[in-house]
Amino acid sequence: MDFSRFFIDRPIFAAVLSILIFITGLIAIPLLPVSEYPDVVPPSVQVRAEYPGANPKVIAETVATPLEEAIQRR
Repeated sequence: MDFSRFFIDRPIFAAVLSILIFITGLIAIPLLPVSEYPDVVPPSVQVRAEYPGANPKVIAETVATPLEEAIQRR
């Protein structure tokens, strides 16, 4: 028997089944996990560089700035 023919020959069964599926959907809606603002962790990179004997200005100019620019380009 054809699948469509089964429901055509039994319209009450088809209607009841449709109503049951609809009611099941209504019951399931409040159970869906939905959040207005989901937890999103921004990507981060941690870099450690050493320059023994250099002052903070030299480190910023020769190490930190070139590293930041290289990381931002990717």
